Amino acid sequence: MNPLSNEEQLHAYVDDALAPAERAQVEMRLRADPDAAHRVEAYRRLNLLLRAALDPLLEEPVPERLQHLPTLRARRTSWLRPAAFAASLLLAGAAGWFLRGAADSRPAFGDALAVQAAAAYRVYTPEVLHPVEVGAQQEEHLVSWLSKRLGAPLRAPYLGDAGYRLVGGRLLPAEERAAAQFMYEDVRGRRLTLYVAGSPEQARETSFRYAEQNGVSTFYWIEGGLGYALSGELAREELLKVAEAVYRDIAMRPQKPRSQ
Repeated sequence: MNPLSNEEQLHAYVDDALAPAERAQVEMRLRADPDAAHRVEAYRRLNLLLRAALDPLLEEPVPERLQHLPTLRARRTSWLRPAAFAASLLLAGAAGWFLRGAADSRPAFGDALAVQAAAAYRVYTPEVLHPVEVGAQQEEHLVSWLSKRLGAPLRAPYLGDAGYRLVGGRLLPAEERAAAQFMYEDVRGRRLTLYVAGSPEQARETSFRYAEQNGVSTFYWIEGGLGYALSGELAREELLKVAEAVYRDIAMRPQKPRSQ
């Protein structure tokens, strides 16, 4: 079995643009080619950063004075294509410079949190072989590791009463910060992710807020210096019940600083 050398095929795999048979073949080859597997993981992380930085631009309303221009949206879309390419180069070699230059156009922390959480959900929930970095059988290690990286005590909420079991979790980028993702699954194989990131000092605590992007629903809120975002392909009312279970579990089990 030859190791992967076709970068276009790797990118197509990351973008979920391969036919099922070809995708299965790539997954078999990835198991035999650690270097290609590491590149795939790097491409996924890069996609998360790109989406977090550029997706909000697509949601910006067109100024009323310009709404009569029929080609405005087409022009903005055509501008975003080279912008996305340029951003990928900058993020690959100088992510900090890019994010600093885009600071004036960043959305509020909570809104960015929802975008990042939904992007992470779309990237990792379809995975069969590597949906998480650390599995639920190592929950104590997972929580300790993520708490240390985020600089705050975390917990993986118990969602058994809501019908979901912990699959595991992973470390993710969140602009200049680290973020944590906990993944859950029910008996039907439906998955939810809880994305947690440290909030800026000026970010205020909020009640539940809701966002929906391309079929992915997200409830997000800020409390205790952390931003939480629960994402899934569920109806709003069903996801809200699970979000309330997450909130109750965190509130009922006070977080205690861990000894280093």
